[in-house]
Amino acid sequence: MSEQNSATAQRSVAVTGTVQAALGSLCFSFTFPATRWALDGFGPWTLTGLRGTLAALLAAACLLAAGARTPPRSAWPGLAAVAAGCVIGFPMFSTLALQTSSTAHSAVVIGLLPLGTAAAAALRSGSRPPRPFWLAALAGAAVVLAFTVQQSHGAVFTTADLYLFAGLLICVLGYAEGGRLARTMPGWQVIAWGLVAALPVMAATAAFGPTVESVHWTWRGVTGLGYLGVVSQFAGYVVWYRGMAAIGIPRASQLQLAQPLVTICWAVLLLAEPLPAAAVPTALAVVACIVVTQRTGGGPRSGAGRRAPAPETGQIRDLRTECQAAPASARVERGSERCS
Repeated sequence: MSEQNSATAQRSVAVTGTVQAALGSLCFSFTFPATRWALDGFGPWTLTGLRGTLAALLAAACLLAAGARTPPRSAWPGLAAVAAGCVIGFPMFSTLALQTSSTAHSAVVIGLLPLGTAAAAALRSGSRPPRPFWLAALAGAAVVLAFTVQQSHGAVFTTADLYLFAGLLICVLGYAEGGRLARTMPGWQVIAWGLVAALPVMAATAAFGPTVESVHWTWRGVTGLGYLGVVSQFAGYVVWYRGMAAIGIPRASQLQLAQPLVTICWAVLLLAEPLPAAAVPTALAVVACIVVTQRTGGGPRSGAGRRAPAPETGQIRDLRTECQAAPASARVERGSERCS
């Protein structure tokens, strides 16, 4: 009976984690259209600084309201990677790219992001998905890349593309480090502390931007800025990192294969961009790749992502004694896997 309960609990965690990761990807799918809206009123430097500052102030208020403790010293290198990749680097590079690139073409960075995130997780946290997972991930990335390049009529390696690929490289590190940290601390605190760490840079950028760019407070600009600061930069990451912690970084990352197609749907509905004829067959191929990665990816595996098995009843007293005798710093680093 206990094994059945354990299996049921694991399935429940997997379903919940998948839903959370998918919800995070849905939140991110509107980031590019919202950026196009925001660029109607703000320049790229001003927009990047304002969205980061808005999100950081919201995150700081949440941390204060929750009475969150400062993360241990060992967590700050990872939080710095989150700040550099997810708060500063990717927003800046993607905003610069969207000045001259269409929403559909800019989605190429999202098409390659899942594969890059899975690879970074394999290198950084020791996750080792099986070969069918990697084949499906490569196929999904190839399908999305071919679709986006076809939509741009083969025009690649423009200045906008260089911005997008630079954003991709730094974002995968932020995703992988954030997903790893979310296994030992609440997911919302991972992005919250990353935002707080980046606040000085974001505030300085927000102050610098209006000195070199014009600012127009239009309803589209303000609406886009609000979405970017509240949802894309904070709320979306809360559920995204929770999903990563629950089902593993590789599996969660592959849910983003569908993100470029959802982004294009937003662009058609809200930005009046034409619907590409290849969108439907591409969507079906991507869904097939996602199904394979979810079935073969497994959960958190070896390394930092592996959870210790639950102790038997006769071991509980010994574990409590060990945890009480251990220094506080050691208990923090062990997380909730043993000392709970």
